[in-house]
Amino acid sequence: MSFRTLAGIIGAPGAAELSASGSVTGWSIDSRSITPGDCFFALRGPTHDGHDHVASAFARGAQVAVVERDTGAKGLQLRVSDTTIALQTLGRSARRSWGGTVVGVTGSAGKTTTKDTIAALLSTAFPTGRNMGNLNNHLGLPLSILRLPDDAKVAVLEMGMNHEGEIRELAGIAEPQIGVVTNVGWAHTENFADGIEGIARAKSELIQALPRQGTAVLNADDTRVREFGRLHEGPSLLFGFSEDADVRAEEVSLTPEGARFRALGVEFQSPLAGRHGVSNVLAGIAVAHAMGIAPQKLPDAVRSLKPGNMRGERSVQNGITIINDCYNANPEAMRSMLELLRDTPAQRRVAVLGEMLELGREAGTLHRNIGRFAAEQGIHAVIGIRGAGRWMVDEAMAAGLSGGAASFFETPEEAGQFLKHFLKPGDAVLFKGSRGVHVERALEGAFAAETASAKN
Repeated sequence: MSFRTLAGIIGAPGAAELSASGSVTGWSIDSRSITPGDCFFALRGPTHDGHDHVASAFARGAQVAVVERDTGAKGLQLRVSDTTIALQTLGRSARRSWGGTVVGVTGSAGKTTTKDTIAALLSTAFPTGRNMGNLNNHLGLPLSILRLPDDAKVAVLEMGMNHEGEIRELAGIAEPQIGVVTNVGWAHTENFADGIEGIARAKSELIQALPRQGTAVLNADDTRVREFGRLHEGPSLLFGFSEDADVRAEEVSLTPEGARFRALGVEFQSPLAGRHGVSNVLAGIAVAHAMGIAPQKLPDAVRSLKPGNMRGERSVQNGITIINDCYNANPEAMRSMLELLRDTPAQRRVAVLGEMLELGREAGTLHRNIGRFAAEQGIHAVIGIRGAGRWMVDEAMAAGLSGGAASFFETPEEAGQFLKHFLKPGDAVLFKGSRGVHVERALEGAFAAETASAKN
C-alpha cells in the first residue's frame, strides 16, 4: 500500500504531498516484531505507550509510523487523533477492498481450536487465511485482516469479547457472511450484571450482524446458542450431538488419543480428544458444508488436525500421561477436560486446577461446583492453585476426596514442587487454569528434571 493511500484512508493530513512511490509491505503494533517495510502503529495502552518505541521501530526497518503526537524520531510519521481508530479504519477498508468471504467465530470456550479447525477444512478447497493465535480483539482483528495472505479467498476470524457491544464492533470491521458460535458459558461474567444471560446477548451480536443471505452455524447442544437462529432472517445450520442437528455426530467412539464418528454419512477420525473436540470438528464440517465442500473431501484434513499450544496437548514423561490444557479456563471448559481425564486409562487421575478468573459474584459457587464435579467423576486427586482454587479443593474433599488427595497452593511453582514427588508412573495428570494463573509453571516444575535431561 502506498504512503499516499494509507494516509488518505486513516485521515492523516498531507496525503496529497506524499510520494506516490513509497509503500508499506507489512503491519505491526509491536516495535520488537518489526520487519523492513512495515507500518508501525503507536498504540497507547494502560501500561505502555507505543510512542516511546517509534525510534526503535524505525531502527528495525519500519517505513512509516502512525502516531498521535510528535515523537522526535527520524522517519515518516502520519499523525492522527487516535491510532487505535486509525488501525480499525484501515482494517475495515482492507476487508472491503479484499472482498472475500469472512467466517466469524465466537464462543465462551473452544473458539480458537474451532477457528483453526474451520480454516484447515476450508483450505481443502479455498486459499484460506485466519488470525494467528488469539489475535481476536479490537486490535488483533484488524491487524489480522491486514495480514491476510495475498491469495486468500476466505478468512476465518475469531472474535473475543469481555463486555457487551464488543463483538458488534468487531463484526462491523470484519463484516462476516458466516457466523459460528461454539457455546455460551461463564467466561467474563464479572462484566455482566445479569451473568450468563448477558454473555449470551453479547455472543449473539455476531449472528445479528450477519447479512440476510449469510449463514448462522450454531451449536445444537447449547440451549442458548441454538436459539440464536431466531435472531437471523437467513439460513442456519445446527451442529452437535443432538438428534435435530443438521451436522450430527453419530457412532461416536472417544479415546484418549482422539475420536471416531460419522457425520453427513462420512466417517471421520480426529486427534482432538473429548466430546468438545468432536464438537469443534463438527463446526468445521458444518462451515465447509455451508460453503459447498462435500464431506467426502474432509477426512484427511480432519485426521491431520493438531491441538493448539497448551490446548489439550498430550505427552508422556517418566511413565506419566500429561494433558496440557493450561491456556485458559472457564467452568464449561473445566468440565470437558475433567471428563477427558476421567476417560484416560491410568492408575491414578490427578487434576491440577488453577483459579478461574473474571467470574464475578458467582466465583465461589462455580469453583465449588467444579471441585464436586471432579470428585464425582472419580478423579483421584485435586490440586488447586491460587485464590478461588481453594474452593475447588474444599468442595472436592466435602464430596469424598481424602485430605491426602486434595491440596491447595498459592503459586504454581509450589504446586510443581509438590507434584514432583506426588506423581508416579502410571498416573494421568491434567493441568488447566486461567491464563493469568500460569498453571504451565506447575507442569514445568513437576517435570523439571526430565525437561532438563531432554535438553542435554
